Amino acid sequence: MRLQEFWSRLEERFGPMRAQSMTRDHVFSALGGRTAVDAIEAGVPVRRVWLAICEAYDVPPKDR
Repeated sequence: MRLQEFWSRLEERFGPMRAQSMTRDHVFSALGGRTAVDAIEAGVPVRRVWLAICEAYDVPPKDR
C-alpha cells in the first residue's frame, strides 16, 4: 500500500478531519504505542499501520 492510497482510504472511510485527528492523536498498542504518523515516520509499513487502524476502529474485513 502506498502512502497516498493510505490517506485516500482513511479520508474516504472516516472523513478528512477525523482521519487527520486519529492518525496524529490516537496511540495504537499494535504499533508499539505510537500514533499512525509516528509509526510511518519510524518506518513501519503503511499497510501494517492501515490494518492496525482498521482493527482498532472495527473496519469490516471487506473494507480493509
